[in-house]
Amino acid sequence: MSEGSSAKNIGYLSAVSIGVGGMVGGGIFAVLGLAVKLGEGGTPIAFALAGLVALITSYSYAKLSVRYPSEGGTVEFLNQAFGSGMITGGLNVLLWLSYVVMLSLYAYAFGSYGSTFFPDSMQFVSRHILISAIVVLMTAINVIGSKVVGKSEEWIVAFKVAILTIFIGGGLWSIRSQTAQVTLGSDPLQLVAGGMIIFLAYEGFELIANTANDIKNPEKTLPRAYYSAVLFVILLYVLIAYVTVASVSTDTIVQAQDYALAVAAEPFLGSLGFNLIAVAALLSTTSAINATLYGASRVSYIIAKDGELPELLEKKIWNKPVEGLLLTSIMTLFVANLFDLSSISIMGSAGFLLIFGAVNAANVRVYKRTKSKKWISITGIVACIVAFLALIWYVLTNSPADIYVLIIMVFLAFAVEFIYRKYTGRQIKKIHF
Repeated sequence: MSEGSSAKNIGYLSAVSIGVGGMVGGGIFAVLGLAVKLGEGGTPIAFALAGLVALITSYSYAKLSVRYPSEGGTVEFLNQAFGSGMITGGLNVLLWLSYVVMLSLYAYAFGSYGSTFFPDSMQFVSRHILISAIVVLMTAINVIGSKVVGKSEEWIVAFKVAILTIFIGGGLWSIRSQTAQVTLGSDPLQLVAGGMIIFLAYEGFELIANTANDIKNPEKTLPRAYYSAVLFVILLYVLIAYVTVASVSTDTIVQAQDYALAVAAEPFLGSLGFNLIAVAALLSTTSAINATLYGASRVSYIIAKDGELPELLEKKIWNKPVEGLLLTSIMTLFVANLFDLSSISIMGSAGFLLIFGAVNAANVRVYKRTKSKKWISITGIVACIVAFLALIWYVLTNSPADIYVLIIMVFLAFAVEFIYRKYTGRQIKKIHF
């Protein structure tokens, strides 16, 4: 077991809530319009394709989490499979930077939706106040402890899923007597690209790995939590996409791309539809920030513990990696308040696809130790590569300048790793299981 294990205080429901909370965050609200633009009536299939990539990858996460339980999660998996070399170190730092990007996206989405409740003249200021307030609040909750994180996730997830269920139920009831105009669209490649681009909406299930040391009966609970969370979210997204494309024309959704879900709710929820979806967006982004901060703080702690980030981040206060949490939060506040995250969110998705491909490869490498079926993880590698290439294809075709964002992220991750190792001489520590 890893050092510093805490009490086993997270059960099945709390673990599933952390996974669902990480996935059903700002992603569904941010990418639904883009998915409809690319997939048209085939958008439910696009969400199913993206979900399939996540489900296959969750197999590797489940096996590795049981074999190598660590609050570092993904970081520890890569270190155990490939050693603590430059490639592993660079990927670990890239993971942490990707978490910061996603946290910034969620915080920005929270501020944007929340500001709609203020007068137009106050929206700019209120957006930035809300961005900062939600990051600070969720940071404070995470400082209190993992048990509070799990319990708060259960309530937040319950409320937001209830609102999304109202959207689904109302939509299905409204279109029950209609012949839903759902067609696949004219370009299958666009449909596939749409499915790969919206993989962003499934980022978050891997956060369950960071709770492994806190899980009750991990051998049974961890796999069940992974598969339950991913399958539930696939069903949720497919139904949301179906109701959207069956209720509103593609042109209408594309014209209101940033508020696609709210527009889709209006035909059957009336004027209250927008407010209901806005509330769901606030709850979803809050939940995603909460779950992602929980994982990201432990990622930064383990990276520092392995000698890949400054030793200061290895310190613990109240037996928790508070320095890593605070640094992650400060970086999130900086990025969310100063940058436009629309193009960065696409690159953040690409970053996670690279990481997930590497995790599948890690499980292939140690499949005997994790008692895994090798072919499943190999399939996961292929799926992640295809998804990554589809995302890059879309960016190069539609906004080629955005490719530099990914290049800069990857370069920065490996540059930090190289410079830190070269000039500090810090020794790598490996956890023994």
